[in-house]
Amino acid sequence: MGTVLSISPASKKASIMDAEAAGEVHKNDKSLKRHSMFVSLSWKKLVANSAKKSAKKVTPKPLSTRELPSSQVAQLNSENIRKTHQTEEKKPKAPIPVPVPTVPTQNSEVSIQNGRLSTVQKQPSSVSLVSPRRIVIQASTGELLRCLGDFMCRRCFKLKELSSGEVILWFRNIDRTLLIQGWQDIGFITPANVVFVYLLCQDTITDSIDSQAELQGTFQTCLYLAYSYMGNEISYPLKPFMIESNKDVFWETSLQIIDSMSAKMLQLNADPHFFTEVFQDLKNQRDVSESTLDR
Repeated sequence: MGTVLSISPASKKASIMDAEAAGEVHKNDKSLKRHSMFVSLSWKKLVANSAKKSAKKVTPKPLSTRELPSSQVAQLNSENIRKTHQTEEKKPKAPIPVPVPTVPTQNSEVSIQNGRLSTVQKQPSSVSLVSPRRIVIQASTGELLRCLGDFMCRRCFKLKELSSGEVILWFRNIDRTLLIQGWQDIGFITPANVVFVYLLCQDTITDSIDSQAELQGTFQTCLYLAYSYMGNEISYPLKPFMIESNKDVFWETSLQIIDSMSAKMLQLNADPHFFTEVFQDLKNQRDVSESTLDR
């Protein structure tokens, strides 16, 4: 005979519930494993990021100048100034522009030493390697005044009683009067100014003058223009220069000299070669007999 096995519904139901419970537990275990894996990965990433941040060099924030003591601030300022000076010294300095003279030198030099005017004229040599020969011309103020007086006496040959010392006395009296009256602080009579006066007299004083008063008036007119052009003061009075009898003649002569001599007056100051020529010409006006007596 056979055996019949029977399963009660309750037990069947219980077994089904147990199986479902076991399945849920299995699912929960899988979810826990997944969550733990994500947590472990995120923790490793966090640890790695924190390690990288800690590996970076942290520079401390410098203190502000207000928080530093005054001695340390002064030291920092001195160091900064020293560094700027060093950088400026290392920079290449630009060449300083030098103005090019526009006036030609014409191979001549003019110098005044110890009250003596001297010009050095350079003559070109045939050999380029050899330096040019130099001709030195020099004269003192007294020598040039004597040359000017000799020129006046030679030009005005009709005035037999005229002497070189008298012409020099006219010049010195006017210069001394201006100094005493306070019209000038420095005397006008210098070698360069005597050459300028000679330039004016050379074209103004003619051999037709037959009276000493006329010669003195013309000469003092030349002196007035020379003082006005070459003097150290802004203006000069007319009284020491002008004779009362020839007031109209004084102004007429002044305008004639200005019209005819303005270009040469400018050239004398601008062209050293022209100045050397006039200076040499004045030096040659010295009387030969007087020059031998001086020796």
